[in-house]
Amino acid sequence: MSSARKPDWLKMRPPSGREFTDIRETLRDRNLHTVCEEANCPNRGECWSGGDGGEGGGTATFMLMGDRCSRACNFCDVQTGGMEPLDPDEPANVADAVAEIGLDYVVLTSVDRDDLSDQGAGHFAETIRQIKDRHAGILVEVLIPDFQGEKRLVRKIIDAEPDVIAHNVETVDRLQFPVRDRRAGYEQSLSVLEQVDQESDIYTKTSIMLGHGEYDHEIYQTLADCRERGVDVVTLGQYLQPSRNHLEVQRHDHPHKYETWRRVAEEELGFLYCASGPMVRSSYKAGELFVEAVLREDKSAEEARKAVRSGARSSV
Repeated sequence: MSSARKPDWLKMRPPSGREFTDIRETLRDRNLHTVCEEANCPNRGECWSGGDGGEGGGTATFMLMGDRCSRACNFCDVQTGGMEPLDPDEPANVADAVAEIGLDYVVLTSVDRDDLSDQGAGHFAETIRQIKDRHAGILVEVLIPDFQGEKRLVRKIIDAEPDVIAHNVETVDRLQFPVRDRRAGYEQSLSVLEQVDQESDIYTKTSIMLGHGEYDHEIYQTLADCRERGVDVVTLGQYLQPSRNHLEVQRHDHPHKYETWRRVAEEELGFLYCASGPMVRSSYKAGELFVEAVLREDKSAEEARKAVRSGARSSV
């Protein structure tokens, strides 16, 4: 089934607002990239503008190590190949941008860099340390590659002490290929998440895209597998086809279905938090606000969930 005609609940607002413009200019001045732009995220207008009406500070997900990926996942709009050397100034530039934008919760992600000897783990870790060293009290969430399952590289990220380590399984086991690059894999991704859970007290997070043709029992099994490996937070969102060269959408699930999956994740499987909805993406404000409420305000998981869903807290 083609994704040419989207349901009403998938309509996107165009990016706007003073915070959106300020963040975009700061990033360009420092030659920094965000996954918000490179992956054409549908929420970048809302997140960068700080939420409805543009009130409050914005948030952005910095994408490290360039804007070209060594892998070619069939769902992703990031460019592939033509890898360039790492920018040694990038960790400092990101830390400076964090101060200029005025963030107190930072999300870092990256392209895959299989071409590098450490696949970019050291560069990633240095960026975390630069931010933490310069900004006391800041919370840092990282969305990391799988580093081909090499435990010593995952350990570099753990040792840098971010507050949340996320890695996405992306889809159910059966559909890993053609959805993901063949160098990725379901068990490989689960092993990364499990390592973080076993070797640290850092919160773990993953994301699942719906709409690739998965069955309900496969979604349930994926959620159960992630929870068994110690994942604390999960997000579920609708896959949107970036271009005709990418995989077609097989199904658009109604928001009510996403609410059902949220209840299953939290109430039946025991995830601390689940952000679930057609427009939800890996780095989504609700998940960040939940973690902030738990870590910064010392709320219980139940209290944090209630605070986020009641709108009691404003966006960072």
